[in-house]
Amino acid sequence: MSKCAVIGGGYVGLATAVTLTHLGHEVTVAEIDPERLETLRAGRSPILEAGLEERIAQGLEEGVLSFVSKSTEAAPEADFVFLCVQTPMGSRGRADLSYLEQAAAEIAPVLAQEAIVVTKSTVPVGSSRVVERVIRREDVKVVSSPEFLQEGSAVHDSLHPTRIVLGCDDQTAVAKVAALLEPLNAPIIVTNSPSAETIKYAANSFLATKISFINAVAAVCEGIGANVDDVMLGIGYDPRIGVEFLRPGPGFGGSCLPKDLGAIKASAEDAGYRFELLDAVEKVNDQQLDRIVNKIARHARPLNGSIVAVWGLTFKARTADLRDSPAIEIARRLRERNAKVVAYDPTVTGPAPELEGIEIVTDPYAATIGASALAILTEWDEFRWLDFEKVESGMKHAAIVDARNLLDPAPLRRLGFEYEGLGR
Repeated sequence: MSKCAVIGGGYVGLATAVTLTHLGHEVTVAEIDPERLETLRAGRSPILEAGLEERIAQGLEEGVLSFVSKSTEAAPEADFVFLCVQTPMGSRGRADLSYLEQAAAEIAPVLAQEAIVVTKSTVPVGSSRVVERVIRREDVKVVSSPEFLQEGSAVHDSLHPTRIVLGCDDQTAVAKVAALLEPLNAPIIVTNSPSAETIKYAANSFLATKISFINAVAAVCEGIGANVDDVMLGIGYDPRIGVEFLRPGPGFGGSCLPKDLGAIKASAEDAGYRFELLDAVEKVNDQQLDRIVNKIARHARPLNGSIVAVWGLTFKARTADLRDSPAIEIARRLRERNAKVVAYDPTVTGPAPELEGIEIVTDPYAATIGASALAILTEWDEFRWLDFEKVESGMKHAAIVDARNLLDPAPLRRLGFEYEGLGR
């Protein structure tokens, strides 16, 4: 059993912590937010993530997981210290490393001899070198090991990784981290830290590219009478392409893809290269938002002064994350065109800064009363099974814009709905 410290109790930190306890290690998590810390100590998860709360409670009960308020309390006896702090987007797309540098500075004096610091936060190229300079200890090695987690399945992804990337010039440190994570039975890619850091940004940028690509294909399908679902399957079965992230929708969002896209563009700019392909990816993503707003406007008749019902506000289903949600951006653009937006989301029960100007209800049917159009913007599975006769009877104009292609159009049209999806 190794002693591990995790600095930061967010998605990455908590998924990392419960994975390490699952592998038989003792883990102490440092979380500075008092409310979140109290929640965690009570065995509850402060974030919606499948399987996370159960594993937190199990770790506490078995005595292998604990939570403290300061990184200096978590790090002193740890063989491995995982830095999982936030790196928000700063100016011109560059990541803000202030939290990472602060965490490194705090733990530097208290780290055990020959401890290994593992950077899990998504960081720009050169960040591991920054951590090394801040710590300034020859006996402490820094290994870059980016995470590849999806919100909504972060625990599963952490326990069953598709690959483990380890970036460091010190092969002894790499071997120790590899041995720690070997029971996960995943391919291990050993490289230097700049390559490891680039792998993360390049992977997310490619996923964003796939989303913008299939949204552009969906637009073509609408114009020529093709069905994007069939096109998606036809190209997705090609193993060189794959079906993942080839599903049309309102566009990419959340806390990872937009930030990582900006970061790799900034790194390219620093290297003297203009990444015009990713400029186009971002442009298509923005155009997709307007395409969906225009679809809604065509059905609301007129949009100005009408009620638009929205189902789904989080950037993806099975999360409570509103950060950079395309659903919220679409609602904002509808408000700019003087529509009244009434929204329901299973995880949103009250006001939030991101939701200014949007009326929140706690029942999906209440959102549709008097509405001239219903927009489905997040792919919550429960929306499939609602009573659409009841929905139709309460709407002023029975029209559905399904921005996730979640519903079957045929039965809805039989009920009298105007239905419009993406590329079908």
